[in-house]
Amino acid sequence: MSENTDVYIPPHPRPAPPIASLIRTIKLGDGDLLSLLPAAAYQAEACELGYSRRSIKLFNAPPLVKEILSDDGTLFPKSDLMVGALEALIGDSIFVSDGAKWRRQRAMIEPAFSMMRLERAFAAMEPAVEACERRLSDASAKDEAFSLDLAMSHLTADIICRTVFSAPLTSHAAREVFEDFTTFERGVGQVKVWRLIVDPAWRKVDQDARVLDACQRIRKQIGALIDTHLAPDAGFNDIASAVIAARDADTGKGFSRDELIDQLGVFFLAGHETTASALTWAFYILAKRPDLAKRLRAEVDAVSGAGPIDFAAVKKLLLTRSFFQETMRLYPPLTFLPRVALQRGRIGKFRFRKGALIMISPWTLHRHRMYWRAPNEFNADRFMTGGDGALNKDAYIPFGAGPHTCVGAGFAMIESVYILARLIRNFDIEITDDAQIRPAARLTTRPAKEISVRARLHPETSP
Repeated sequence: MSENTDVYIPPHPRPAPPIASLIRTIKLGDGDLLSLLPAAAYQAEACELGYSRRSIKLFNAPPLVKEILSDDGTLFPKSDLMVGALEALIGDSIFVSDGAKWRRQRAMIEPAFSMMRLERAFAAMEPAVEACERRLSDASAKDEAFSLDLAMSHLTADIICRTVFSAPLTSHAAREVFEDFTTFERGVGQVKVWRLIVDPAWRKVDQDARVLDACQRIRKQIGALIDTHLAPDAGFNDIASAVIAARDADTGKGFSRDELIDQLGVFFLAGHETTASALTWAFYILAKRPDLAKRLRAEVDAVSGAGPIDFAAVKKLLLTRSFFQETMRLYPPLTFLPRVALQRGRIGKFRFRKGALIMISPWTLHRHRMYWRAPNEFNADRFMTGGDGALNKDAYIPFGAGPHTCVGAGFAMIESVYILARLIRNFDIEITDDAQIRPAARLTTRPAKEISVRARLHPETSP
């Protein structure tokens, strides 16, 4: 049991009636779609989200969610809004494709997935975490405040870069990718509330020049990493080399350079941005609740003592794993999983029209009053044996569900538990400015503003 049994409810928007939610969202003016969610979104099996030209229908009931996400793209392909939003960044890659195209791409890059075997990937995590520890130690020695968001983005980008490309990511490149992705998320046209209300289905949205420039810079970074692997004698044996070697079973053709940027961009961006957003919230919560940090530190000490935290040890850190699962329940990296209805019909007793935006939201499903006890409360033990997290798996989809479930789910869990264990053993995180910290959802669930923190070396430890 926790040494501090006080109820802790971390930041979340207060639900309001539909019109009030719309006014609030427009007033904030920062593209945060969480503030648009009405109270009914957390209570009903399905509900209409506001009033829009195309109709936006949110589904929460786990059997209906499973039916929608199990579709192969015949009835509910990935939303035109999501595809349009990501097109400039990752093209028509496996993350946004459906049907036969998705199956072809999946078959081509299937061998690369074997490169994500956890024991093998763990070796790439260790030096990246060590580099992060050195950065935090330097900041601690200088008493410097830094962006928690950027620190987690840098760390996870470095891990995925070492895993995919067998090379570390420089601090300069990490900052550029973080800043460009922030520009992309905040400015992409598809997350602008007004467009959700007035635009018809399948209307092409022109992107702002700043967004397109940010996408090009990110693609340039990925392209430069790919180029190191394209020489005939490159000699790499990693995910990038496996995707480069992939061939279509029917045509014998491989991916073009632009297609390689698309496909490897998915590994790079999905493999670091989503994990970074969840870790940012995890360390924010640990900073707010030192009692939880003490419990996690005690578990790490019981499992590994002062010795190395190896792969076998990470699998024994059950409380740390439950802590991170609870973080992803309250702050799922992908806030929405949008689909579009190709024809009118019904799911269960709920009707929808052609072109309707069929919305699955891990955010509302994970906080739904019908499926969770004290849904807004953070409970580090919720996913331990006997907790409602362990008993309510169908209402917990931080990695999606159905055929498009994230193939890197196991990688992300091991990575995140390892990062938490290493950093919490050696550092205390202090928030320097706690004012107005709140979650915002655009494409991922991030803090509306970056969280400024300081790192303090934990007494009697030395990274």
